Amino acid sequence: MKTKMSRRGFVGFAASGVVGASLVSAREAAAATPYEPIPLDQPTSLWDLPTPALVVDEEALDHNLDKMASFYRNKTTKLRPHVKTHKCPILAQKQLDRGAIGICAAKVSEAEVMLDAGFADILVTSPVVTKDKIERVIELAKKSSGFAIVVDQAQNVRDFNDAAAAAAIELNVLVDLNVGTDRTGITMGAPAQALVEAIHKSPALKFGGLQAYAGHLQHLSGWEYRKRRSEVTMGQAVELKESIEKAGFDVPVLTGGGTGTYNIDSEVDGITDMQVGSYLFMDVNYRNIGGKEGAVYDDFRPSLLVLATAISQPAEGRITIDAGYKAFATDNDSPVLRDIQGVSYRWGGDEHGILQFKNPSRRIEVGDKVLLIASHCDPTVNLYDHFYPYRSETVTELWPIAARGRSQ
Repeated sequence: MKTKMSRRGFVGFAASGVVGASLVSAREAAAATPYEPIPLDQPTSLWDLPTPALVVDEEALDHNLDKMASFYRNKTTKLRPHVKTHKCPILAQKQLDRGAIGICAAKVSEAEVMLDAGFADILVTSPVVTKDKIERVIELAKKSSGFAIVVDQAQNVRDFNDAAAAAAIELNVLVDLNVGTDRTGITMGAPAQALVEAIHKSPALKFGGLQAYAGHLQHLSGWEYRKRRSEVTMGQAVELKESIEKAGFDVPVLTGGGTGTYNIDSEVDGITDMQVGSYLFMDVNYRNIGGKEGAVYDDFRPSLLVLATAISQPAEGRITIDAGYKAFATDNDSPVLRDIQGVSYRWGGDEHGILQFKNPSRRIEVGDKVLLIASHCDPTVNLYDHFYPYRSETVTELWPIAARGRSQ
């Protein structure tokens, strides 16, 4: 049986076909050149994108980048942003263009992507202990004298020294401190100082400083409480730095901190650079911890959003969208609608989310599209191949997420 289509419907389908072809062409180009923006054949409305789509509000993004850069511009502590948040060389370059002194990568594979994209000053912030990854670290160090790795055990120092000596290079090494997160790092005090001495006795290694990342403090609720805890923790790291210096060893770097303590650790004398990450996107998790000025941490604007479509309404008082477990990180808070109040999100399965109406500020019907703030930005980014950046609700290019899936 044939269905009669209105002129409006025909025009809409025709336009969507043109948009689809433009996006397919751009995605194919992104696969070939993953480090550069990929222009679309023609501008596309945000609301015409296929969903679920990972979109970036460029105005909010620029605000976040500029605000963090401005905050640190005249401080002795500098920025070393963490690319695990965005996994995108385009965004890393925006951070360096605004004064960052280098970047952090969580894993060797992330660092490989960033070095291949042209970034030279890279710190890998997680310990590497297996033979294959040690070999990959050495290859990275051969390509860039600005590359550095962290260690937290004596055997790791010996292994890296042997590998660097065999390659006839000098490897930059920082000591990773356990400042209370109990995830990685050597115990502060005498054990950490002994590891510094072991590095100095290793002819193929160069001691680059200390890492004191207090991940357990970044999401503490209440700015004053977070401030008290971080000042004590980072103060202890500074004391260790001074103790090592008194023993005759130069400590050029004390790196740590994050988005949750960006305006706290910046005032601790002795910290050289901050490993901020989530600030450029923000997410529900961070907004819920509270800022200096109030209960909502709104120093930075939500710029990372998921565009989703309402696809079914099997019951009154709720509607189903096409964004579920595969569209968002699911480790903590739920996504939140950016522009509509009185609506809450709950998980509806792999492919679906349920929007529950509680006196919504705007009606949502089947076929409507909505923007949701990501619950946790880092793992949400890792679910997608590219960002759709937009200004004035118009998309003109794609940004490939070149290090997506690089978790090795």
